[in-house]
Amino acid sequence: MADLQDTATSEGASSESAHWESADGLSLHYRDYPGPKGHDALPVLCLHGLTRNSRDFADLAEHIAKTRRVIVPEMRGRGESDYAPDSSTYNPQQYVADVERLLEHLRIERFVSIGTSLGGLMTMLLAQARPGRIAGVVLNDIGPEIEAAGIERIQGYVGQGRSYPTWVHAARSLCEVHGEAHPEYELEQWLEMAKRNLVVGQSGRITYDYDMAIAEPFREPGGAAPADLWPAFEALGDVPTVLIRGELSDLISPETVQRMKKLNPAMEIVTIPQVGHAPTLDEPEARAAIDALLARV
Repeated sequence: MADLQDTATSEGASSESAHWESADGLSLHYRDYPGPKGHDALPVLCLHGLTRNSRDFADLAEHIAKTRRVIVPEMRGRGESDYAPDSSTYNPQQYVADVERLLEHLRIERFVSIGTSLGGLMTMLLAQARPGRIAGVVLNDIGPEIEAAGIERIQGYVGQGRSYPTWVHAARSLCEVHGEAHPEYELEQWLEMAKRNLVVGQSGRITYDYDMAIAEPFREPGGAAPADLWPAFEALGDVPTVLIRGELSDLISPETVQRMKKLNPAMEIVTIPQVGHAPTLDEPEARAAIDALLARV
C-alpha cells in the first residue's frame, strides 16, 4: 500500500512521498516528515482546504518536523492523489473515511490535528467519530457554522478550470480573486501562493492542481459542510485548541467564535490582522500559537 521514497522535494523540505489506498481503490498521496531520530512526541496531521494540497503546509511541516513527525495527506482529487470517477465522493465524510484508512495504515492512534478550512471540518468529524484520540487541535479560519457569504464566494471560483501561460499571469489572477483576503500581499507573495496551488500541466500551461469536479457536490445545497457541526465541535471537549481566524474572514463570524469560546473556554483565539480566508499559518502570530500548543501536548 505504501510507496515510500525519500526526496528533497520542491516543497523545500526533505520528506517521504507515500501512498495509501482508499476503500474504493484510489491511490492517495501523502508526505511524511519523519522528525528527528529518537523523538517520542505525538505526530501532527495537517489537513488542507478545499482546493489545496500538501504544498500548503510545506513551510509549517518543515518547521514542526524539527521536533516531531508530520503527516500531510492530499485528499482525493488533489495533488498526486487519484481523481475520483464518482464526483459525489468529493465530500467531507468521504475525506474523513479516507484519512481513517491512512491512520490505520500508519498505526497512528493518537495525534495532533491542524486543519485549514475543509481540513478543520474534517478535524471536528474525526473527533466526533472517536473522542479522545486527538491530543491537540488547530482550527484555521473555520468553525462549526459557516457563513453563507463565504460559501457563495468560494462557489464563484471553484472548478472554473482556468490556465495561464506564466506564473506571473497565475499570480495576478489569484490577486484578482483573493485580493480582498490578502490586501497587503505583494507580487512575490502572490507568486508563492500560485506555486502552492497550481502546477505546470502537460500542455505546458499552468493549471490548478485539483479535479474541477470537486465543485459539483460543493455547489449542491448543503454540500459545503455537513449539517449541524456543533456536536462535532463539542466532541473536542477539553482538547487543547487554538482557533486561528483571519481578521477579514467571511467564512467564520465573530459571533460563531464567541459561541465556540463559550463551549470551550480554554480555547485560544488568535486573530491574524489584515488577512481574510485563510491565514497561511506562516504568520508570526499563527506560528507562535502553534508552537505553544505543541509544547503542551
